[in-house]
Amino acid sequence: MSVPLSILDLVSISEGSTARDAINASMKSARLADQLGYRRLWFAEHHNTPNLAASSTALLISQAAGHTETIRVGSGGVMLPNHAPLMVAEQYGTMANMHGDRIDLGLGRAPGRDMMTAQALSRSSAEPQAFAQSIYDLQGWFSDSGSAYSMPIVSAVSAGTNVPIWVLGSTVNGASIAGQLGLPFSVASHFAPDQLDQAIGVYRESFSADAPTAQLDEPYVMAGINVFVADTDAQAQREFTVVEQMFQDISSGQRRLIQPPVDPDQLTGSGPDGNPMLRIKAVGSPQTVTSQLDEFVERTGADELITVTYAYDPAARDRSYQLLADVWF
Repeated sequence: MSVPLSILDLVSISEGSTARDAINASMKSARLADQLGYRRLWFAEHHNTPNLAASSTALLISQAAGHTETIRVGSGGVMLPNHAPLMVAEQYGTMANMHGDRIDLGLGRAPGRDMMTAQALSRSSAEPQAFAQSIYDLQGWFSDSGSAYSMPIVSAVSAGTNVPIWVLGSTVNGASIAGQLGLPFSVASHFAPDQLDQAIGVYRESFSADAPTAQLDEPYVMAGINVFVADTDAQAQREFTVVEQMFQDISSGQRRLIQPPVDPDQLTGSGPDGNPMLRIKAVGSPQTVTSQLDEFVERTGADELITVTYAYDPAARDRSYQLLADVWF
């Protein structure tokens, strides 16, 4: 049986469009993903990034949940150092009350785009022990008592919602935290593949179902992978140049909106195998992508995959979602 597929959306803003256009397109894609049978739809927090409109994840999640019926909607993730944990509990508890048991809270320790932006946003510590303590308090605010475990502060709006918490990470450090806390682990291999295999191994080895924070009896890994599906391999490779250009811009310091696709041989500086940050990918026809995803699942033993699909034209992204769903579900 195929593992479940989910979607990570960064609400990309294409050249010639606006943040409003990007958000509207993402909501349309959310409705489609819901209809097609994807397991969950997550939004990733980004700041000081001109080509992404995924800054206020809670608002995007609530809007997407209002546009859908069964798909789980959540954060992939909330960068906890940018937030006061109590505010996170109140926001996600409110959404759980509004939209029912479909809200996920994925948490990361990375501050985000750059240190200047991180300083402007900073509300809590990224140190492992403080991060773990914040998760423990969040679980208290989501518990029946609605009270943090380390302080006598109550959140009535989140009490009893039991919003599931995930730990996000790309290194063995994040994996170790997730395992020791007994929480599901989402590995950011779609842009940080270097420690993928080691991180998954450390997570499984360090997993503790007896931790006071544990939500699971056994490890659960969701791995990120870049995906683009088109009718032919050539069409998909051309569409994938959208994300390749974006990562080239990041490397060169350019701050452009999402660019149209180009012929792959027009790209320079990424080598014959493309950008090494994007080497975890499945790009091609439905048959090609299915084979690549199967290989990735066999390599990692992932319990679930979360796919990342950038497109200049939102219709091309939706077409990719449709083609993949047709052969996977």
